[in-house]
Amino acid sequence: MTSGGTRTGVICALVMATALSACGTDAGRPKTGSIFNQQEVPLETFTAQQIFERGEYELEQSNPDQAAFYFAEIERLYPYSEWAKRALIMQAFAYHRDKDYENSRSASQRFIDFYPDEDDAAYAQYLLALSYYDQIDEVGRDQGLTFQALQSLRQVIERYPDSEYAKSSILKFDLAFDHLAGKEMEVGRYYLRRGNYIASINRFRVVVEDFQTTSHTAEALHRLVEAYLSLGLTQEAQTAGAILGYNFRSTDWYEDSYKLLTGRGLELESAGDNWLSQIYRQMIQGRWL
Repeated sequence: MTSGGTRTGVICALVMATALSACGTDAGRPKTGSIFNQQEVPLETFTAQQIFERGEYELEQSNPDQAAFYFAEIERLYPYSEWAKRALIMQAFAYHRDKDYENSRSASQRFIDFYPDEDDAAYAQYLLALSYYDQIDEVGRDQGLTFQALQSLRQVIERYPDSEYAKSSILKFDLAFDHLAGKEMEVGRYYLRRGNYIASINRFRVVVEDFQTTSHTAEALHRLVEAYLSLGLTQEAQTAGAILGYNFRSTDWYEDSYKLLTGRGLELESAGDNWLSQIYRQMIQGRWL
């Protein structure tokens, strides 16, 4: 496999082009219209290679559901052949192209289980991760998908660190991690707008403590300043502002916190003994951010 598709190139229609004309579907099987789907010519009469080439042809024609059907038939008709192995990874790819993520995941997992030492096992693991990752584009969606994507991407990174998919998996892992932080921020802002300051602080604290390398940390610290000031907890607010000033001085979030705090005659400095002051001390000692 390559990062843009499959290692096995999509074969052009050559001699098969005339005989294997494009076809629709009926209950998941091809309609009549080619030598492959005429009722009097069972699919079993064709070789694994012929069926495989038909699957590739369907991919070329942007019919991934049909391609997946043919690759699955190879797995059924020739289960112990080399073609079955190739067809299984292509089946996973075709299902993913069709956005049939559940079946793509199933085919990918079968490949990993049956052929763990094959080169394409790395791609199978990557496809499995993508089957989760490609569904987490909306912050409001079930975060279980994000956790599943993180776990699967981590397996690509740890099991196949030298593969061509490791770098892409690292990037997607960081984006998925950022996505989780974004969800915490969304809920925290919801509570903050409604004056539920304790609940909002709990969410922003998760971002600062567990997602501190994401793009949401600066805003989380500013929201902590807002929430703590609303509760009259000035030392916590000052310390959150100090952390902002140390790490994110060039951001608008720092400017907003600076105005809030200095407008009340407060300095942006670590004050008191609280969870934020502990983070500030760790930060000064070089163990945070």
